[in-house]
Amino acid sequence: MGVDLSQVTQVTTEPGELPQSMPAWVIRDGRFGEPRDAIQLEQVDVPQPGAFEVVVRVMAAGVNFNNVWAALGEPVSVFRYGDHPQWGHHIGGSDASGIVWKVGEGVTRWKPGDEVVVHCNQASYEDPEVHGLNPLAAPSQRIWGYETTWGSFAQFCKVQAQQLLHKPRHLSWEDSASYGLTYFTAYRMLIDRAQLQAGHRVLVWGAAGGLGVFAVQLCALTGADAVGVVSSEEKGQLIDQLGAVAHIDRNEFLGMVRRGGESAEQEKARFKESRRFVERVEELLGGAPDIVFEHVGRATFPTSVLAVKPFGKVVICGATTGYQLDFDARYLWMRQKEILGSHFANAWEATKANELIEESKIRPVLWRTMAFGEVAEAHQLLRDNRHLGKIAVLVGASAEGQGKRADGPGAIRAEVGA
Repeated sequence: MGVDLSQVTQVTTEPGELPQSMPAWVIRDGRFGEPRDAIQLEQVDVPQPGAFEVVVRVMAAGVNFNNVWAALGEPVSVFRYGDHPQWGHHIGGSDASGIVWKVGEGVTRWKPGDEVVVHCNQASYEDPEVHGLNPLAAPSQRIWGYETTWGSFAQFCKVQAQQLLHKPRHLSWEDSASYGLTYFTAYRMLIDRAQLQAGHRVLVWGAAGGLGVFAVQLCALTGADAVGVVSSEEKGQLIDQLGAVAHIDRNEFLGMVRRGGESAEQEKARFKESRRFVERVEELLGGAPDIVFEHVGRATFPTSVLAVKPFGKVVICGATTGYQLDFDARYLWMRQKEILGSHFANAWEATKANELIEESKIRPVLWRTMAFGEVAEAHQLLRDNRHLGKIAVLVGASAEGQGKRADGPGAIRAEVGA
């Protein structure tokens, strides 16, 4: 049965009451493959909020690579996690802006009609880690819209009340949906884990990508000097605009890339090229970096450990080129360097980071806005590396620019990429 896409921008019920069904982009167990095939449009039941839960009418959603993995069923099926066994389907989407439509029992901070953005960390209210250690340490911790269903690629999404943040009044729906996952991750990495301070020198890998554009802005705001690694001069100009003191084109140093399985001679040549790269970084920063912002993994990690100063910190949140890391540990222990793991952010960190967006001290960076009917295609663009930056999808919003309630700068529109 076909799905009427015109339903997405039209809701037949008032806030406080939910319709019976909704259009949603769905992945099902056993239907894995390329995003254009695995992510299909269906009409599904609208979820009801449980205790301390909220159902949000999605106005716009952000596209992230995690749901490319969900479509492929790699490295493991999402149906092994969270509430998927209960519902039998996966609705992806880990970034959203929208309107509170119905609240569950116990919710007092939010009411129907409130305009919100959603952060993607979930944990059980019953886990003791939530109430004194850190929700990210809770055994129930999950990334909403990836390790759970009822994500943002649907007319309505279901979230925990603690996931909600005030929507910045000066941003449109699509601008507000474009920053959460990557920005809040970068904020925790630098501000809380690496304890970024004024005067620090920072090396940022993938500086024009979804994480990097926020790392560069956070450095500039804090008074730290950042050098960003990019893949083109155009992207270098973007991060210079965002506040980097300089940029390096990675294509000038392709020989430093760790590919795995290098012979002794190949490793000698690779190490020599890494040395040359480190010298360039130190020249541009005026010294070795205090912090290296890592998310590339195998290809760059040996150079990161080499580059960071004695007693400096390499903070890592992912490994897009491979998570089996091979590096010379002598440069770690003999020079007393630190490696810090970091994973998304908790509600407090997301709240403090969002305040900087509300104050226009940090700005989203958005490449393209697509229609709700193009959700599968948007993920295929990521899969095929044909995107040039962050993609937002209009859901309840019928056109770009809607949702602005106050004057102020919106997202930076730029052609950027990893």
